[in-house]
Amino acid sequence: MFDTILIANRGEIACRVIRTARKLGIRTVAVFSDADADAQHVRLADEAHHIGGARPQDSYLRGDAIIDVAKKTGAQAIHPGYGFLSENADFADAVQAAGIAFIGPSGTSMRKMGSKAGAKDLMHAAGVPVVPGYTGEDQSPDLLQREADKIGYPLMIKAAHGGGGKGMRIVRSAAEFAANLQSCQREAANAFGRDRVLLERYIEHPRHIEIQVFGDTHGGAIHLNERECSAQRRYQKVLEESPSPFLTPELRAQMGAAAVQAAHAIDYANAGTVEFIVGADGGFYFMEINTRLQVEHPVTEEVTGLDLVEWQLRIAAGEKLPLAQEQIAQRGHAIEVRLYAEDPDAGFLPGSGTLQTLRLPASSRNVRIDSGVIEGDAVTIFYDPMIAKLIVWDEDRPRALARLREALAACEIVGPKSNIAFLERLVRHPAIVDGSIDTGYLDRHLDEFLAPSQIDTSLLLAAATARLLTQEANAHHAAAGSGDPTSPWAGADGWRLGHAGARKLAFAQGDQRIELVAHGHAGDYRIDLSTGSHDVSGARLADEALSMRIDGAMHRFRAVVDADRVLVHDGLQRLRLDAVEVYRRQGDTGAAAEHRIRAPMPGRVVVVEAGPGDAVHAGDVVLVIEAMKMELALKAPRDGVIAEVRAQAGEFVEADAVLATLEQ
Repeated sequence: MFDTILIANRGEIACRVIRTARKLGIRTVAVFSDADADAQHVRLADEAHHIGGARPQDSYLRGDAIIDVAKKTGAQAIHPGYGFLSENADFADAVQAAGIAFIGPSGTSMRKMGSKAGAKDLMHAAGVPVVPGYTGEDQSPDLLQREADKIGYPLMIKAAHGGGGKGMRIVRSAAEFAANLQSCQREAANAFGRDRVLLERYIEHPRHIEIQVFGDTHGGAIHLNERECSAQRRYQKVLEESPSPFLTPELRAQMGAAAVQAAHAIDYANAGTVEFIVGADGGFYFMEINTRLQVEHPVTEEVTGLDLVEWQLRIAAGEKLPLAQEQIAQRGHAIEVRLYAEDPDAGFLPGSGTLQTLRLPASSRNVRIDSGVIEGDAVTIFYDPMIAKLIVWDEDRPRALARLREALAACEIVGPKSNIAFLERLVRHPAIVDGSIDTGYLDRHLDEFLAPSQIDTSLLLAAATARLLTQEANAHHAAAGSGDPTSPWAGADGWRLGHAGARKLAFAQGDQRIELVAHGHAGDYRIDLSTGSHDVSGARLADEALSMRIDGAMHRFRAVVDADRVLVHDGLQRLRLDAVEVYRRQGDTGAAAEHRIRAPMPGRVVVVEAGPGDAVHAGDVVLVIEAMKMELALKAPRDGVIAEVRAQAGEFVEADAVLATLEQ
């Protein structure tokens, strides 16, 4: 076994590898960029070295700098994690050439899978089921159109050298093909440096099921059963689980055997994932092999009881597979979701900023947290905005879902916006609960998972009550330390000489302002909302537990109150409101009155679709920027004529920068 390894990655996966290495008594070396000087993986490793600027191409994609650090520190092996250089065959070869072990498959195996087209042809020759399509070298638009017409619609255009959901388009008619082809090729060229595409039949309402495989350098290969990843948004996995609620024992055995067959076909060693698309009839087809550890590997670890990173290290050190196929156990049910800094209600716009509050559930046999940040750390614009992975386990799927709901309710993130509320709605949705979701369901029914337009009245009353009780408690505490602690003027109960007291409260949720009036004190109130009045009685707030009667019926909430915001949770859903000044008025910020098109976050301009003098309609795309691994289309806020464009393709722009204006 190795004495020292270098981890050529960052964030939660670097922290994850460090934990296993420490368990095995292996020293760890971390590398970091300018943006990560104080990151958790830097602090957890035994030593860490700076390798360049904040942008990935200036640091984590610099294979030469990483290898230099490995040589300097005496690291005997390099673990690439996932993303960055993890599937870069040239990097794997360079590591081996430097006399350092690469903790992953060989560069040769990677190259066989690096092209989706070549991989599909190879798997077809090896007898692994593949989706009918076109994988040829000829990429002329006319030929691709003819091949598409031959395959039939719907079909999918896929970047041949892509991954992570980029460079993929579904085309449902011949008339749509040319425009989608150009868009897909442009995205592929920007993301992967090559614009080659392949075409394949699109399977309607498919499931996405992947098989974890391991191979060693002695000719052995086995699988560790499946993970289902059918809950996806724009091809990005949202929820992963094992075992799949869809597979029968017979289908599981068939897919496992096909995955091992695929691994043998490319002489695979180390951890890999064979991904299949599965039709409603149980027919399954090879998609690709991810030649690395997957983000969702903890799901497999929880149901098998194995440490996959330990297996990776042992195999890279030349050992045989630790277990035979018949020794692989599968117990209980595990589910993983990813907590992201993003705004689901604004098209899942990635966020950045300091994690002012980061509360996650305590780890236990049933709950696991994999994270690379702690409270006070920053989510930067340069890398994936994932905050943590939340993994739960229990004896069966219903209990695992219950664990997940409970764990999500205990999460709180203040700073950048997060997807926690979205995930809470997701795990209660019937398509998830009954295990019937397919890969396109979220995109077809996204409105079912987003925040309702109307705020729940009981949650709003709970938020107001929690704030009222907190104000009274703070006032009482301040009065106790004053020169006249019994003065009625020191209270926060709305008391006024000569008339009944009334307290105004104001909150904000996004652009929405909410005002209400409360009468009463000490947990007994009449609260006037815009929709009517409600009686609140017997309200008590202690240790974040709020109990109160609303119009005579008792309710219980979790409530967190500070000077700037209130968070309440009724066990099913949450509401977070920002506290604002009662007498502040907001100006007209409606999109219809706006004549500027701004960058919603820092990023690089990819395309400029319109120029000065061009007429546009509301919703027309004017520019496209790329940030945090995704493209964001910036649209005209109203009908009008472009007055000026202040950015050009390839330019890096800051958040809130005015990129274009409309004539007023």
